[in-house]
Amino acid sequence: VQLEESGGGLVRPGGSLRLSCAASRSIRRVERMGWYRERPGKQRELVATMAPGNTPDYGDDVKGRFAISRDGSDRSTALQMNNLRPDDTAIYYCYLAGITNQIRGFASWGQGIQVTVSS
Repeated sequence: VQLEESGGGLVRPGGSLRLSCAASRSIRRVERMGWYRERPGKQRELVATMAPGNTPDYGDDVKGRFAISRDGSDRSTALQMNNLRPDDTAIYYCYLAGITNQIRGFASWGQGIQVTVSS
């Protein structure tokens, strides 16, 4: 299953962006979805993760500002980012794990999308 992120770009501090992540095929069951990021000079870190029906978990830096959701379909996830700060500048990666319609397990990462917060 391939994933493709969209919605990144340049935004001013205090602004908002909505990232979306679409899978290349329908999925029988999503077991976990998530967003991670790599800030310049730092290791990949958790932004948000969620198992359907459970309370999402967020990284400490984004609590209260970001929200993860299923994007209205069985193969998409979204990350709403509000009150963005310059230190949110990073490459954002989506993650999706589950079972395909062919009853095969998968765990996939997107290619990453740049988010730049700057005035």
